[in-house]
This record gives sequence, structure tokens and C-alpha cells, in this order.
Amino acid sequence: MADFGHRFIALENAVHRMLVRRSISVLRISVGAVFLAFGVLKYFPGVSPAEGLAVDTADVLFLGLIRPDTAIVVVATMECFIGICFLIGTGAVMRVAIWVLAAQFVGILSPLLIDPGTLFSGPHGAPTLVGQYVLKDIILVAAGLVIAAGTFRGGRMVRDEPQVNRVKDRQVMATERKLEIVLTAQAGGRTVAALCAEQGISEAAFYQWRDVTLAAAAEALEQMERED
Repeated sequence: MADFGHRFIALENAVHRMLVRRSISVLRISVGAVFLAFGVLKYFPGVSPAEGLAVDTADVLFLGLIRPDTAIVVVATMECFIGICFLIGTGAVMRVAIWVLAAQFVGILSPLLIDPGTLFSGPHGAPTLVGQYVLKDIILVAAGLVIAAGTFRGGRMVRDEPQVNRVKDRQVMATERKLEIVLTAQAGGRTVAALCAEQGISEAAFYQWRDVTLAAAAEALEQMERED
């Protein structure tokens, strides 16, 4: 049972390392695809379910200085630009996209203040379909913040190897199990790094066990020679 637990922890660690390396990129591509799709829809009159709301919001934000048909094209272009930049994902492009996204967030969340009556005119004040459409954009805002933190000016996600867990592994794991791990490594067939990942232990802990094991073995052999 203990062996299964260590193998499960090793699997969790491997999955987490993969998520640390890839999750921001996956989120960036997903959000980019969503923005691009929503932006393209707005180029076709009557296709986007939020077209009317987008036109009304743009009219307020642009102080009525831009015609409604032009305003919706501007919004669509911004969303497509953000989507394409996120899909490309290079440093300079992402920096521009993040700032455009910040401006887009104003438009995304403005209907909550500009026209709450339209958004929450369902039974008992429940959000309408358009209201739900806007509320889900809060997730896009949060995702955008994560992407900005993980990509803007060299930001990235890092894994902090838990020192507490390592100490716990050394204290709780049975002596016989530690010896078995050391002997397995000495027998060859796999690298120390692979063995440690499989067992959910740090390489530093392994080498400490190995040194103690070899020192104890040498001392035992000397004792046997003295007794003979």
C-alpha cells in the first residue's frame, strides 16, 4: 500500500510538472481561439447573440461619435486582433495584445453598469441569455489576467518543490524501503532521476540514503573482519 502511495505521488508530481510547463500556453491558445471566433461572428449582422448589446455599449463608450455599424466593426476587429496575437504568442505581439485586452475588458464589463436592466430581466431578476453571455466573460477576464501574469515581460509559472514533503518522505518511509531503493539504483537499469521521480523522492534524499547505506555496509564488513 505504501508503494502504491509513493507511485501515486510520483504520478501527481509528473502531471503537475507538465501543467506548470504547458497550462499557460494551453490557456493562451484557448482564449485566443475564443476571442477570434467571437470577433469573426460580429462581422456578420445578426449572427452574434450579443450584437445589440455590443452596439449599445460601444455607442455609450464612444460617446455616440461613431456610427453603430462602424462601432461593431471596431469591437470585432479588436477581438480578432487579440485572438490572433494570443494564438501567435510571441513576446512583442503578446505585449501589444495584453494592452488591447485591457481596453477590451472595459467594453466587456461595461454592460453590467450601463444596461443591467437588459442583462437581469429574467424571472425574479435572473440573468437573461445575453446576461449570461456577459457574465461568462468574467472568466475571460480572469483568464486574461493569468495569461498576462504568465507571459508579459517574461513572466512564467514555476514549480516550488515542497521541502516539507521531502522531509516527510525521509522520516516516514521505512528503512527497508529506503534500502530497496538504494539497491535498485546500484543495480542499474534506470537513472537515479527516473527512480526518484517514480518513488516521489528528491535526488538529494536518495544520495543521502545511499551514502549512509554504503558507510554502514563498510562498517559492517570491517566488524566482520575483526571478529574473524
